[in-house]
Amino acid sequence: MIRRLLRDCAYVLPGLPIAVFGFSLLVTLTAASIVTAPLWIGALLLPATLIVASGFAELSRRRLRLWGAVPEPVVYRRRGSGVAGVMRLLGDPRRWLDLIFEAIIALPVRLVTFVIAVLWIVLGPAAITYFFWSRFIPGERGLIQLLDLIAPALVPATDTGRYLLDSAVFFTVGVIVLVTLPAVMHGLAWMDALLATSLLGSGGRGRLPDGGIVAPGIEPEVDHVVGPEAASGAPAERASGASFSAQAWSWMGAVFAAVVLLAVGWPVTAAVYEVNVAIAMILTVAHSGALVLTLRHSWSGIGLSVVASAAMMGATAESEVSVWPWPVTAMLAQCGVLLVAALRQRWYVAASGWAASALLTGAAVVATAPEVPGGVLSTAIVFASVSAGVVLLGSLIRQWILNAGRLQASEQASAQQTRRRRELEERNRIARELHDVVAHSMSVISVQSATAAYRVPDIGKEAQREFEEIARSSRQALGEMRMLLGILRGDDDVPTAPTPGLGDIEQLVEDTRASGVTIHVDGFAELPEVPSAAGLAAYRLVQEALSNALRHAPGSTVAVTASVEAGELQLTVSNTAPPASDAAPSPGAGLGLEGIEERVSAVGGVVESGPTPEGGFCVEARLPLE
Repeated sequence: MIRRLLRDCAYVLPGLPIAVFGFSLLVTLTAASIVTAPLWIGALLLPATLIVASGFAELSRRRLRLWGAVPEPVVYRRRGSGVAGVMRLLGDPRRWLDLIFEAIIALPVRLVTFVIAVLWIVLGPAAITYFFWSRFIPGERGLIQLLDLIAPALVPATDTGRYLLDSAVFFTVGVIVLVTLPAVMHGLAWMDALLATSLLGSGGRGRLPDGGIVAPGIEPEVDHVVGPEAASGAPAERASGASFSAQAWSWMGAVFAAVVLLAVGWPVTAAVYEVNVAIAMILTVAHSGALVLTLRHSWSGIGLSVVASAAMMGATAESEVSVWPWPVTAMLAQCGVLLVAALRQRWYVAASGWAASALLTGAAVVATAPEVPGGVLSTAIVFASVSAGVVLLGSLIRQWILNAGRLQASEQASAQQTRRRRELEERNRIARELHDVVAHSMSVISVQSATAAYRVPDIGKEAQREFEEIARSSRQALGEMRMLLGILRGDDDVPTAPTPGLGDIEQLVEDTRASGVTIHVDGFAELPEVPSAAGLAAYRLVQEALSNALRHAPGSTVAVTASVEAGELQLTVSNTAPPASDAAPSPGAGLGLEGIEERVSAVGGVVESGPTPEGGFCVEARLPLE
């Protein structure tokens, strides 16, 4: 807990100084860029501002990683050479989003978290030590004054009693604050990190607020990646337009616009249009709330905005201001609602909202007949044209996003089909090689061993049995090879043999004994039922271990033992040192042991293998039975 508290403090407390420095620098650079834009100096200063903003954003991402969060890597557009290359940065949406976050959003968020954190850190020790330093404060203490107002009967009569009561209450408060300090600090750090991760991380294929519209933001260039993946050399597959969480930014933008409209619209409506302060607040809150509500429920948001607009027209009808029936703030709020609806839903939803607003505007104009003031008519025309343009623009942007998403999905499906086709081609090539080389050789072995008794005169019975066993094993191998070739070629109707398991190991041992090797088996008769996956892994392990003993230690004695301990199947295959011989053992590549480890680890088991002190080799495995 102490370590987490220190980590949370190390994340929250430095946030405000960094945010203040970033805000001051970025606002100054942005203002200088705007002021000097007519002199073309701002055109060069603005890309530098974006680079600085991205630097602060990357610092925020590093702080997130140190705290424990994992923001997704972002993609920036590469800067070219010369002035033209620098100007390309102005078309990078990711850098503009970094500027918005670091210059507008980061400071208020980190100011709130910093103030709460400092108050909580200071309040605990201050309240606990209140009994000491309060004695140097002249006059009545705050708690005693409060009790005098609320319940005078609870105030002790003596100064000592008042002092003890005051100290006890503050001590209790201090203990509570210190006990809750880790949770509060973690909550503040979590809130800051959640916001920063959402707004500074890469959303990949972003989504519009309805959660169903893919917003890939396709760019023609392949850009460089910033984040932990950058060091791996992986290619950047996302373009800069996709490197943000569209849903998070949509909510942030809508909430920010609603707050601005509330802060501006309330005093303007009350002062300019002489509306009652309370009524102006209610109408402005309704308009601002409709903007946010449209993100979640489009029809409800549009309905609320139309009702609020009608009420606003009625409340401002008696004013002498010529900008009526749509005050400027109400017009902006209504256009914002229509824009969100056009981006979120099909075109007819926003068109319905525009039609309702236009009918409301027409009704207001008709209500002023027969002498319609010029300001009323011009305001109505401006609103109708501007709002129609907003609806059209939002619908076009939505359609462009949908088309870009479909294009990206089509490209991904095409790439997946290409990979699948290449994979099938490679598998067919491997199948042809196996058929032409391995299967042919196995067929020759099978035919030669089966006809040896007829081709070689005076062959002994022992040798004849050996040839028959070779013929049987080669025919079995050919059958398995045919099934393998069918699987490689992707045939769905390939006949498959029953999967071998733990009960087939004894037959495997008997078949191997026919090669002349001495094998001792112990423990298989008492084994319980095991899962098929574990049984197959055990069978393949014994099969590979016996094969290795035959190839690398000919003439040795092999022991195969099995037991169940602590819910695990214990398998051991060991061989003694091979007798001295002039024949060199068969070389191996070590792939068999790797295959054993992969099979056993796939079912949650562990394999250990290595030479024994006596010169032999041992393979031990533990397989879970659950």
